Order: sequence, then C-alpha cells, then structure tokens
Amino acid sequence: MSSLAPKPILDGIFAFPPQRHTLGGTSYFIVGETLGLAGNLLIDCPAWDFHPWCRSQGGIQHLLLTHRDGADRIPQWQQEFHCPIVTQQQEAYLYPGVWVHPFAQTLTVMPGVTMIWTPGYSPGSSCIYLERSGGVLFTGRHLLPNPQGKLSLLATRKTFHWLRQQRSCEWLKTWLGKRPVTYFCPGANTGFLRGQGWVRPEPGEDWYDEVMGRISSHVQQVRQ
Repeated sequence: MSSLAPKPILDGIFAFPPQRHTLGGTSYFIVGETLGLAGNLLIDCPAWDFHPWCRSQGGIQHLLLTHRDGADRIPQWQQEFHCPIVTQQQEAYLYPGVWVHPFAQTLTVMPGVTMIWTPGYSPGSSCIYLERSGGVLFTGRHLLPNPQGKLSLLATRKTFHWLRQQRSCEWLKTWLGKRPVTYFCPGANTGFLRGQGWVRPEPGEDWYDEVMGRISSHVQQVRQ
C-alpha cells in the first residue's frame, strides 16, 4: 500500500496536496464514520496515487465535483470505488459512459451534506455545505483565499462569467441564511493559507460583507 496520506485539517476531514492535473486544485476526503455521515465523500480529484489511502479509509461512497477543472481520471475513480459522480447538471455531459448523478439548484447528497449551485467560475461551479464542526463550506473555486489568506471572490483567466459569480455569492448567502459557517475550505490557492487548511471569517464580521468588500474586478493570475 502507498504511504501517501493527505493532511488532517479538521475532525474527520483531510486535505490532499495541490494536484497539477486539476490546475493546482485542492481536494478533500470526509470520513463518514467519524462525522456520523452515511458514507465517505471525496470532494474533487486528488492525484491517483492517493487511491490506496482512500481504500484504507473504507473507500468512497460519493465523488463530488465542485467544478469541471476539479475532475481527473473520473472513469478510474469510479471503476475502483463504484461510486456515483455528483456534479451540477450543466457539466454532467463531460463524463459520458460514467455513472453521474446530476443536480439542478441544490442536492442533499446525504443527511448533513448539501451541494449548492454557484455558477460563475464555470457553468456548473458548486459549493458543498457540511453540517458538522460548526458548519464547513467547501467552496471549490467559487471563493478562494487571496495572497493575504483572506476569503475572496476572484476573477481569473479561467472565469466563465464574472457577474454571474458575484450573483452566485449573493444566492449562496441567501441559501445559507442562518446556517452557521465556521470554516471555509477552498478548492485552490491553499498555499496562501500557510498550512492552516481553512479560512475563518474575522471575529464579529459577516463573511459575505468581507468578501464583497474586497472584490477585485480585474483579471489576475491565481497562484496555485
């Protein structure tokens, strides 16, 4: 078995190192048994070399894709773990011949885990809300840390529709409502977190106000 293992960042949550085949993206593994969930979840695709470690944790019951650039070796992951690929319906066509579970606006993957459509970075860009640890939001590339490690809405050369991404941020705030979010786990730019593994809002501040207050509308190079 491979000795490769991801980094634990919260109880039952592991972060894989940036993946060059997903543009430097960071993926996550959620151990269902630890968190009282109905199964293990893989959020976006780490390097294939980590699949033995995933097997050692009890396998993968659902592979959740937050955006099209987070996918890598989808047929191999599914063949190895016999799990559905859950993605927003506008990007489901990218995986022909694969067991895909598409969704429209929101989807309860299992009790305690919800996917929310937040288009902008890509047509099917989504976030994932986990009702554990005081609320954890996996933001994919919808919300990313800036070079100062602050949660931000960033326009990049890969952005599909910048104005729609801003509207999606407002929709996300509406959907969350009074649901707490203690930790934000981004799908890229995690080097800006200096090993911390997550972002938290400033004490006493609203995350949405923080993000909208630091919007940069110019296209900039995102460091992976």
